Amino acid sequence: MTVKTKLNFPMIVVSNRLPFILARKDDGSLERKQCAGGLVTAVSPICVECKGTWVGWPGIQLKEDEIIPESSPDDKSPTSGLLSEQVESVAIDPNLFDLYYNGCCNGTFWPLFHSMPDRAAFSSETYDAYKKVNQVFAESTIKALRRTVARLDDERKTDVVPVVWIHDYQLMLTANIIRKVAEEEGLRLKMSFFMHIPFPAWDLMRLFPWDDEILEGILGCDLVGFHIDDYCLNFLDCCQRRLGCRVDRARFLCELDGRTIHIKSLPIGIPYAQFAEMSRVAPKVLKEKDQQIILGVDRLDYTKGLVNRVKAFERLLEKHPEYMEKCIFFQVAVPSRTDVKEYQALKEEMDQLIGRINGRFSKINWSPIRYIYGCISQEQLAAFYRDASVALVTPLRDGMNLVAKEFVACQDLSDPGVLMLSPFAGAGGMMQEAIIVNPYEIDEVADQLHRCLRMPFDERSLRMKQLQRREQGLDVNHWLNMFLISMGLCDLNNNPSSANKMAPLSVDDFDYYLSDYVDFDLDQDKKVKLSLILDYDGTLAPIAQKPELARMPDETREVLKRLARYSQDVSICVISGRSLIDLCDSIGIRGITYAALDGLEILSPDGTKYLHPITAEHETRIAHLLKSLQNEVCKEGAWVENKGALLTFHYRECKKHVRDAFMKRATEIFLAHGFQPHKAPMALEAKPEVKWDRGRASIHILRTTYGIDWTDRVRVIYCGDDANDEAAIETLSGIACTFKVQSSSTSASRTGANYRLRSSDEVLLMLKWIEKKLSLRRSPSPTSPVRPNRISMSFSFDESDDEMRRIRTNSRGRTQNIFRRTRKLEQGDADNENFIVGKSGDNNISPTSSQPPSPSSLAVSEDLNRYI
Repeated sequence: MTVKTKLNFPMIVVSNRLPFILARKDDGSLERKQCAGGLVTAVSPICVECKGTWVGWPGIQLKEDEIIPESSPDDKSPTSGLLSEQVESVAIDPNLFDLYYNGCCNGTFWPLFHSMPDRAAFSSETYDAYKKVNQVFAESTIKALRRTVARLDDERKTDVVPVVWIHDYQLMLTANIIRKVAEEEGLRLKMSFFMHIPFPAWDLMRLFPWDDEILEGILGCDLVGFHIDDYCLNFLDCCQRRLGCRVDRARFLCELDGRTIHIKSLPIGIPYAQFAEMSRVAPKVLKEKDQQIILGVDRLDYTKGLVNRVKAFERLLEKHPEYMEKCIFFQVAVPSRTDVKEYQALKEEMDQLIGRINGRFSKINWSPIRYIYGCISQEQLAAFYRDASVALVTPLRDGMNLVAKEFVACQDLSDPGVLMLSPFAGAGGMMQEAIIVNPYEIDEVADQLHRCLRMPFDERSLRMKQLQRREQGLDVNHWLNMFLISMGLCDLNNNPSSANKMAPLSVDDFDYYLSDYVDFDLDQDKKVKLSLILDYDGTLAPIAQKPELARMPDETREVLKRLARYSQDVSICVISGRSLIDLCDSIGIRGITYAALDGLEILSPDGTKYLHPITAEHETRIAHLLKSLQNEVCKEGAWVENKGALLTFHYRECKKHVRDAFMKRATEIFLAHGFQPHKAPMALEAKPEVKWDRGRASIHILRTTYGIDWTDRVRVIYCGDDANDEAAIETLSGIACTFKVQSSSTSASRTGANYRLRSSDEVLLMLKWIEKKLSLRRSPSPTSPVRPNRISMSFSFDESDDEMRRIRTNSRGRTQNIFRRTRKLEQGDADNENFIVGKSGDNNISPTSSQPPSPSSLAVSEDLNRYI
């Protein structure tokens, strides 16, 4: 039974080009022409059968509302049954398309992904065009998805889930955009992505300045397919080391935002039977008698190794002159990107090289190289394959390379040829019976050519029989079937792969994250201290509709209480945008530091309180902003939280259809009152115009807790969930081990954190791991610590201080510490963190600022005494 007979779902295929060629006739009307290719051959019949849709660029500029014609009655191609109503044409401005396709896709991704970074150009302009075009493709796909879901609902097939299948490197951002809209609108779907070119290793991928966006874009899918395992492992490595994702290399799984993404090797095949039949009936096109043919068929592209190949043939003639007049190298080079200078230069180099070799070795009735720069029909190509003695397939880098497979399918076993194949093509790891040669080793290629031309029949026959058996079984239909099975759309052989999920995070998993960073096994004299700086809402406590509803789990509170007793080993700070009273009341634990209002107010365990100076003008503007927001946008669930120095506009409870309008108007009000709105989860925040954020507050807390030489003795773990925490993560980069908490209810966002956690429950597991390790070192102190009295000291913070810890990343992506202190801390100017610290109640705790200190900075209120 075939897979096709079991399908009952609609498929939306998304590719850069439509599966046929559109041409404009002399009268201005459009006509459809056949487009060859394995993807079209395999997927088009499925798309036709399941009443799916194909989304793609038409290849030409269509007039407004111009309809794509139906196929002609005599069209026998796989796309002949694809109706115009099943085609979603993507309209793109020509200038934008040029920046996207020639600039970013071919100028950046093509060379970078083919391991040729020296040819890649990195430009924000072309990448912006890439993002815009991916947005257009996503919008067209969403239109098709809405129609598909509506049709299924009308047919009462609410249990049928449409499948969106996105193809290749031109559309790596599309999935995330589609998923976000689908989740907002409640559109059911499954998504997959297939990469038709190689995926680079981590050290190459990291060269692209926006690599995290690309990785997160691909991970918007449920299934990500590559040709071979090597590309899968490269992708997993990038996701782990760049995004901090949990990965399972044994089962090829990756976790992001609470979703498990399946990474699978799906080696593409060819329509084997079609090529075998064409070669059987094709007339002979190579008329040479008693001459052996070496064949090369490629696009004219620098990744194909054409120059090296021609030089290897020249070396063959130098080493073995007996092949003169008895061997011909026949190279077909299909024109590609003829308007790009690099490709023009390659063509000129090939023309000159071939001309020189032919001039050197030609005889009256014989030329060693025959070069076709142009396209040939598939029937001619099949005849070339059949009649060639050797196929020279030696790309410098290639995703799979179907030429090798086509050559095998066309061989006549009564006199088979020999396949020479580069190990740098995806096919090189699968077609072991081919003669594997390194295209960079010119002499080696020449020697192996000599071997292949002299190979006896029995060896040729044995190798080709094995190759044909494998390629016939792993044809393009097998590739499609394996994709469908992997997506869980078919239940053939009770395949369990669709049920695979990442195992829940456990306490012991933090050995991987932290054991190299926090060494609890050092001798007592050498041990270091641990500083935990933890966000509250979204990190220690799950996000709630309103701040007063957020509650830290009792188990988390108890673990924090126990950790606070390990005063000689651990210090704990909870940092939040809440007011100090609110934060203390929400946590209620003695012996820890409370950093409120994103670090503008800090209460230490010994009662020392720090208040960053705020101008009177700021307070006035905050009051006016509060009034304007209350008058205009505090309705339909939107409200304002006044925290004194900070103000937050919340729109989480607004209905989805009014959120954008409310956020837009609130942004305008913020700007009108001189505030730059800072985005928070479902909120906008107004902050004082001071050079202070959670990052600088964290440095202040570490210095006041441990002294100016803290970097030699302290390991820092920072954990947070939003943009305010990203400021701290950036400041502590290379100094701390950082975690970003990203719940499954929020879309993926860029982060500089080392690792990701998906909920406050996983933060609790981290705290348990720390408690477990500490319990092996010492027993907790019976009481919470009181810090010794200090003399008044003045510190200044400079972002360029060399005392910050350097880190290096090893091959597994873990962080290890290398310490370096090169200069003493110096006094800074008034813009830096200038403050005086002292005991609670001392009158010398006043910020060195032109503004008088607030009375609340001079003594701790009675309300806060119970937390000291």
